[in-house]
Amino acid sequence: MNVLSCSINTLKGLYDISGVEVGQHFYWQIGGFKVHGQVLITSWVVIAILLGSATIAVRNPQTIPTGGQNFFEYVLEFIRDVSKTQIGEEYGPWVPFIGTMFLFIFVSNWSGALLPWKIIELPHGELAAPTNDINTTVALALLTSVAYFYAGLTKKGLSYFGKYIQPTPILLPINILEDFTKPLSLSFRLFGNILADELVVVVLVSLVPSVVPIPVMFLGLFTSGIQALIFATLAAAYIGESMEGHH
Repeated sequence: MNVLSCSINTLKGLYDISGVEVGQHFYWQIGGFKVHGQVLITSWVVIAILLGSATIAVRNPQTIPTGGQNFFEYVLEFIRDVSKTQIGEEYGPWVPFIGTMFLFIFVSNWSGALLPWKIIELPHGELAAPTNDINTTVALALLTSVAYFYAGLTKKGLSYFGKYIQPTPILLPINILEDFTKPLSLSFRLFGNILADELVVVVLVSLVPSVVPIPVMFLGLFTSGIQALIFATLAAAYIGESMEGHH
């Protein structure tokens, strides 16, 4: 009962975290729900960029790829390598999921550094990268949790739950809590790094608007890419772990 209570409290804490607000927000009322409108707007822009780029790149595929097709094939090969390294030989069905996670987070992170979101005025709040909002990172983390539970149950059936008493039943509470803390750490890591990077740039621009922010912005682009890779790698690792049944 204590373990169940801790698990419920952890889930409740994760839900409460989705209400964390930094600054003002532009809200939309959809039915009985109040959502962050600026997150949906920027998310749709990121999705449009990804779909548009992919459509243009593969519109006329060539046997010997050039230009955009060559770049996208390189990205696909990179995602396949990450998935295979972390998941193993059964990585194939999970490449679309890992690739979607990586590309969405990567483009979202870079959009915060490259697109002039703040010049678009809203009634309240301001536009920023989708991953700059805790709601987005929590949603991505929960999707990852659903994915690795699904992978484990599909591969092992109900025997998947036997991992919770391995290598000894004494570790049952720790193994259960581990599955509830994974989405918490994933969401906070991504949200915290992106928010911190944008805040640093804003502060430096206000203090030294001419020279200093430029190298910091380039560093932000690098760290944004690394954060996307870390999230995708951990997601693949969790899926591989659930399919293999070891820690």
